[in-house]
Amino acid sequence: MTETAPSDEAEVTAPPFPSPLAELHLHIEGTLEPELIFALAERNGIELPYANLDELRSRYEFTDLQSFLDLYYANMAVLRTEQDFADMTRAYLSRAAAAGVRHAEIMMDPQAHLSRGVSLETCVNGVASVLATSEEEFGISTLLIAAFLRDLSEDSALEVLDGLLAMNARIAGIGLDSAEVGNPPSKFTRLFARAGEAGLRKIAHAGEEGPPSYIVEALDVLGVERIDHGIRCMEDADLVERLVTDRVPLTVCPLSNVRLRAVDTLAVHPLPAMLAAGLNVSVNSDDPAYFGGYVDNNFEQLESVLGLSEFDRVRLAANSIRSSFASEERKQELLDELSS
Repeated sequence: MTETAPSDEAEVTAPPFPSPLAELHLHIEGTLEPELIFALAERNGIELPYANLDELRSRYEFTDLQSFLDLYYANMAVLRTEQDFADMTRAYLSRAAAAGVRHAEIMMDPQAHLSRGVSLETCVNGVASVLATSEEEFGISTLLIAAFLRDLSEDSALEVLDGLLAMNARIAGIGLDSAEVGNPPSKFTRLFARAGEAGLRKIAHAGEEGPPSYIVEALDVLGVERIDHGIRCMEDADLVERLVTDRVPLTVCPLSNVRLRAVDTLAVHPLPAMLAAGLNVSVNSDDPAYFGGYVDNNFEQLESVLGLSEFDRVRLAANSIRSSFASEERKQELLDELSS
């Protein structure tokens, strides 16, 4: 049961931010910090449409998901070589280790790179080369998830998935991200069936900007094991009851929700109500370079604004570990450390 701390009897003493924890909702392209964007642009001879770091940072005020996506995809232009993808991944893992992350399930958007002429091999192998030694180098076990852009066609996604399988890419699962409204999960029925046949794990963004019915579709039509975001489930009492009963993991990203205007302010974020309802929620950073912080920053602001208790911090960390696709041995190792 993940609605309780790791042990009811053991005395649990939490650091200011829970550690260890797992990060389950993280887009590697969303970790591109402005400084790295400029460094990669210089290395690759790319002229950026920003004169300096301050001008770039000034564009990080978003009115909705699409306004973020426009900048997110534009900044990807600096990623050209395997080394670029490796450097981006290494920078994230270094920062995540400082935040108490000990297991990370990292999404990447191969279609966004293919569309600008970067091969599957370049983007996947660049990230995977760093993940292969992440536990030894950073103390973080990792898995790679190929996320598909829901505003593109299912045929496009199927073609890319077939390419990933043909190259025996080191991916553990698939996800569904990008513009949610108007692109319901049911649009990708064949894609997720194909992934299931290949033995891949399945997750999907649902219920951030889209309605609660998208969460139901993701579960019933796509057969996903985990919902990314899911905050709008609170609008449907029957759905909440189902999610609680089935212990469906919801990977909540508080700072992201505020920056993308899915939630007006952190003070009115539904996370406390989700915890009170017994939902299996975890805290994650989504696209931390764009949304004002990594997972420790999310916890820090939750504690500051909402008064998140020590018990809830530990519960959220335990939920993240139990909801991961890590081996049972790795999960137990981290849970034991959390409760020690």
